[in-house]
Amino acid sequence: MKVLVIDDHPLITEALTQLLPRIDEGIEVLSAGAPHEATAILDDEPEVAMILLDLALPGTRGLDFLADLMLDYPGVPIVVLSATHDDGTVNAALAAGARGFIAKTAHSADLIHAVRQTLDGMRAVRVVNDDPTPGNGVQIGPRALGLTPRQADVLRLLVEGKPNKIICRDLRLSEGTVKVHVSAILKALRVQSRTQAVAELARRGIHTSAIASGR
Repeated sequence: MKVLVIDDHPLITEALTQLLPRIDEGIEVLSAGAPHEATAILDDEPEVAMILLDLALPGTRGLDFLADLMLDYPGVPIVVLSATHDDGTVNAALAAGARGFIAKTAHSADLIHAVRQTLDGMRAVRVVNDDPTPGNGVQIGPRALGLTPRQADVLRLLVEGKPNKIICRDLRLSEGTVKVHVSAILKALRVQSRTQAVAELARRGIHTSAIASGR
């Protein structure tokens, strides 16, 4: 069984490559960072059972590309995977025909469950996690992870797949400062890369919105 991830953030695709086989060891994750790469794969790989689509691909209008994929590959269910998950975006994607919508901030277990439901034929699967304190509502202080409040802020953006330049802009930090924070985060989590950091949080069952900034 093949699942195609269409997302231009390598961190996201690499993390999904590690997560999705938990559903079934036979799942093979394919990835494309641009529309033309995605259509080439779909043309060459008739066994693709599902598409996970980021609406924010550079140079595209997400809902238009979603509509094109549905028209050209009607037998392949599409689930939107997006960092933007306001009601308007979610409802527009589902109205356009997406089989489901998963926020990039969703807990890994919820993401896996939603993908499994979609593969089983269910419709309108929605995993948004609007509540900033999922589960039992208990937040994890940065100190519990060995992080400072600012490093926790960086971690949340890092897990969303944002590169250093975007993290600098969003948090109003210099690139050198962000690099120092990223290095400290990797050391605190005892991992060697951003992808491993995402996988480690998933292994611990930690959803990043549950990490309190402390600010």
